[in-house]
Amino acid sequence: MHERSSVAELASQLRRELDRYSPGGKLPSSRALVDRFRVSPVTVSRALAQLAAEGLVVTRPGAGAFRARRREPAAPSGDTSWQEVTLSADGAADLVPRSVDASGVLVSLTAPPPGVVEFNGGYLHPSLQPERAMAAALSRAGRRPGAWGRPPMDGLPELREWFARGIGGAITAAEVLITAGGQSALTTALRALAPPGTPVLVESPTYPGMLAIARTAGLRPVPVPVDADGVRPALLADAFRATGARVFVCQPLFQNPTGAVLAPERRGEVLRIARAAGAFVVEDDFVRRLAHEDAGPLPAPLAADDPDGVVVHVCSLTKATSPSFRVSALAARGPVLERLRAIQVVDTFFVPRPLQEAALELVGSPAWPRHLRFISAELKARRDAMASALRLHLPELSLPHVPSGGYHLWPRLPDGTDEAALTSAALRAGVAITPGRPYFSAEPPAAHLRLSFAAVAGAGEIAEGVRRLCAAREEVWGGSP
Repeated sequence: MHERSSVAELASQLRRELDRYSPGGKLPSSRALVDRFRVSPVTVSRALAQLAAEGLVVTRPGAGAFRARRREPAAPSGDTSWQEVTLSADGAADLVPRSVDASGVLVSLTAPPPGVVEFNGGYLHPSLQPERAMAAALSRAGRRPGAWGRPPMDGLPELREWFARGIGGAITAAEVLITAGGQSALTTALRALAPPGTPVLVESPTYPGMLAIARTAGLRPVPVPVDADGVRPALLADAFRATGARVFVCQPLFQNPTGAVLAPERRGEVLRIARAAGAFVVEDDFVRRLAHEDAGPLPAPLAADDPDGVVVHVCSLTKATSPSFRVSALAARGPVLERLRAIQVVDTFFVPRPLQEAALELVGSPAWPRHLRFISAELKARRDAMASALRLHLPELSLPHVPSGGYHLWPRLPDGTDEAALTSAALRAGVAITPGRPYFSAEPPAAHLRLSFAAVAGAGEIAEGVRRLCAAREEVWGGSP
């Protein structure tokens, strides 16, 4: 049983039993709860913390947990309906929208209910995260001299140097800024490069979080189709000519959601087309450290082959570690770097120094290469398990490309499939999936699903998730379509 579901079940049981105790009465000791419910001390601690957060119990170090005393009735709530008028007044004329649609981002951030197989996750399952190595790194980092002081605005020099070496080419530490996760870096890049009201070229399909960033900045995403070899250069050139855009955002390596890798013959062409248009290429190199065991040598980042400062490069440690390990890099050459730096400083000041120090400790430890080898093998095994299960039990799903990196598959659904109906049916069957529609900035050419194999516990859970997806298929299609 997952730790998260164990915590939820224990908290629910304790919540039902609270009436046995008078207000201020002491609950059984943690040891007694461990013995009675046959759970770990960590599960007991987290369940009690959940009840404390709900105001139902009070925990006192060294004394135990006590039922909370009754709270005074809450004061009558005020009338906030006036805000609807204020927040929407003259909104149609705004270049930068004040209301934000975060649904495409929340799909991969929100944990599903207990017992639901998480095929919609965007991060590694806890069993794949280097939890011990991160804990040890954070502990060592906290003891470094000056670890709790203010860091340099651009980031620790040693960490910037480490990211610069990973990018390669002529990129130096002086051209790297440390940022708080890839999403933050992409937000900074688009704000720096494109004024509100202008178009920005994006791959189609692409990451919904990037589309949300663009729209929140008042930009108009213009799709450029992707095939098995990445973005199509001829269509990219056409889009630059038609729109006058000055920014193209892409993921050349294991693109989200298709898994495509930009073909060698297209790499130079993309840079040449952007340079001729006087445009920047924002390279989101988000899963380079999630290459599978059979990936072979990886192409260098576009930024490594760019002497003219066309590429603004984004890379992160988050996907290979934990959603809470939000350390990333933003690299650029030329005057644009100063604009990027200014926006980041105004928005966030800096990334907390203890987290930067922990990143240095982690990537400099022997545990880091071991972890990367471990997830490389594990992701390949899970990818193969999911692809095999889909081909065996859901052959009507087309799976033309199985990527050698990243954490998901992108099957095409039969023509006429209602993505929303299938997604709802799947959740009722106990598996959370991601519909393809949010990945397109315009009308999609076909219905798709994005199925993650990294956020689940292992091959057994993948098999169970596909079985539940088959049950959803039966509900929507009444059998094979």
